[in-house]
Amino acid sequence: MIRFTGTASRFGAVLVAGSLATACGTAGGSAGGRTSAPAERPAPAPSTSSPPASEPAPTGTSTGTTSEVDRVLADMSLSDKVGQLFMPVLYGASADASSGENQSRYGVATPAKAIKKYRPGGVIVFPWAGNVKSVGQIVGLTNGMQQASPEIPLLVAADQENGTVSRLAPLVTKLPAAAVIGKTGDPRLARQAAEVTGTELRALGINLDFAPVADVNINPRNPVIGPRSYGNDPQKVSRMVAAAVRGFHDAGVASTAKHFPGHGDTNVDSHSGLPVIAHTRSQWAKLDAPPFAAAIKAGVDAVMSAHVVMPKLDSSGDPSTLSPKILTGLLRERLGFDGVVSTDALDMAGVRKKYGDGEVAVRAVLAGADLLLMPPDLPEAHAAVIKAVKSGRISQERLDQSVRRLLTLKAARGLLESAPRADAAEAARVIGSAEHRRVAQRIEQRAGG
Repeated sequence: MIRFTGTASRFGAVLVAGSLATACGTAGGSAGGRTSAPAERPAPAPSTSSPPASEPAPTGTSTGTTSEVDRVLADMSLSDKVGQLFMPVLYGASADASSGENQSRYGVATPAKAIKKYRPGGVIVFPWAGNVKSVGQIVGLTNGMQQASPEIPLLVAADQENGTVSRLAPLVTKLPAAAVIGKTGDPRLARQAAEVTGTELRALGINLDFAPVADVNINPRNPVIGPRSYGNDPQKVSRMVAAAVRGFHDAGVASTAKHFPGHGDTNVDSHSGLPVIAHTRSQWAKLDAPPFAAAIKAGVDAVMSAHVVMPKLDSSGDPSTLSPKILTGLLRERLGFDGVVSTDALDMAGVRKKYGDGEVAVRAVLAGADLLLMPPDLPEAHAAVIKAVKSGRISQERLDQSVRRLLTLKAARGLLESAPRADAAEAARVIGSAEHRRVAQRIEQRAGG
């Protein structure tokens, strides 16, 4: 049963972010500097049903989890493994609903048939794909899609940041945007908001949210981030992001920090163009990196890449999504992140300027990405990755690294034990509850709204 915790436990916790994690050194210093991040202030004792407020949520790396992941991985074919890397959009209000879009894009008519054909690691839901109509309908859709993937349950994701990016509005509780939460200066409210969102998503059968936004909005002319960010102060944003990660984990939902290495200082929208950000390595370490380091310290499940060029970090001219120096060199090696790296949507113009859709998928994997989000041509991208593995361009070891990370995420959220099944009556009870609405009101009041 989905349960929402009261204010006496997690909602009373106090969170204080430390400085940028060891990999980036002190603010203003070189990204190569290494100092220890200060410990967080102890929080009040939490309820026994959740991890302590100052500790990351479990990452699924216990011996039992590792054994389960190894067992599943050993039974997978090459096609199974490559399928796990993809998260497409499937069209229709139910898993068995026929759609011309599915037929033209995937060669089959229904979401269930597309899942059985490509065996993707996950699916993302959108209103414009006909996925979001009512609470009962979404529950039926997510349950039906999970039934179509009996061997390895799906990551079912949503882009539910709240505010301007709220894909499940008006069904879910209307919560303020991150900028409004940032105005309160209180990380406890960021945690509460994330737990509300996560609880409602989980009730719908959605187990991964592409939130929180970890970008620091230092450019007031930024056309794509703006109110989606908690603010323009890296340390304040860090505290809010870490709290939000913990709030999603309180609800039992996976979280994603985005958009790495930082999308806050641009005046170009990567949906329609390719932004170039001229930050030096030391500027990146001071301005962009701290919230991502804080998210990693808090146990974030995934980090999403940005379709931006940072020539001072990688002179190739490729967007960060396709950059080994950024995804592997900075995110993996410098910040020490070993969770899932997701691309931003691969149908965006910012990543399609230079390469075809199949080559983009291959280069993203080679750069360090594990999850290929919304490929515009799934058959082409899927075939291109398989070809790259067979030729040795992508090694079997590299493929297994990504599949292992995805399976580990699923195991950490209980998805390998059994396919989750949402309950429409429980979802109707949880979503928009009086307690959830009070959280929204409290944030607005504290922000001066």
